[in-house]
Amino acid sequence: MIDWLMHFALKLLETGRNVLPILAIIIGFQLLVIRKPLPHPRKTIIGFFYVLLGITFFLEGLELALFPLGSLMASQLTTPDFLGVNPLDQAVSWKAYFWVYIFAASIGFASALAEPSLLAVAIKAEQISGGAIQIWGLRISVAIGVSFGLALGAFRIVTGSELYLYIVGGYFIVMIQTRFAPKMIIGLAYDSGVVTTSMVTVPLVSALGLGLASAVPGRNPLLDGFGLIAFASLFPVIAVLGYAQIAQWRNKGSLSSNP
Repeated sequence: MIDWLMHFALKLLETGRNVLPILAIIIGFQLLVIRKPLPHPRKTIIGFFYVLLGITFFLEGLELALFPLGSLMASQLTTPDFLGVNPLDQAVSWKAYFWVYIFAASIGFASALAEPSLLAVAIKAEQISGGAIQIWGLRISVAIGVSFGLALGAFRIVTGSELYLYIVGGYFIVMIQTRFAPKMIIGLAYDSGVVTTSMVTVPLVSALGLGLASAVPGRNPLLDGFGLIAFASLFPVIAVLGYAQIAQWRNKGSLSSNP
């Protein structure tokens, strides 16, 4: 217990050192540029301490649970016994990793729905749009995009294909969609791709990618293990733009059928 408390105290100090520049910039601008005293200094100090505690506990949880769990699941799903292949066979078909794709898609969908930053953006989008953009509609479409992106990213790791082919192809699709999508959704769609890569998704995705690259024969964790986060950031943009275009077409169809 004492060892863990010492370890946690060191982690808390390290977190404080990393967050200190943010606090220095805020206080510096408040006192030197705005030239007004900091409002509610006591609440600010208490809140800052809570932030430090929360980040420290979160980082400790990543090291103790999420990173090992993601790596463990990836390694278990790629064992020759589970795949039903010969352990000496180095040329395993990509089809044998079916459950890996399902697991990656499931993790992507669940982590996107649990992402606090996505929920915050969805709530604001519904408020500003007057209900035209639904919270659950946006969250589900983003989750589907992350799900598909991670499944495709897992396929890339298994096959060893080049990352840039998927990314360039994805952004080409985004450019075409942007041309025809409703203007009110374009900025929100681009932001939706960024908010998915936050505190819940990134640790799980990183652990999954590194674990999968370490377990698949012939893959290098450094070369093949990274890049899944790019899929988790790109494909929600495609999904949200597609969701907006489908909604627009449905509205046009209903208007034309009810003159």
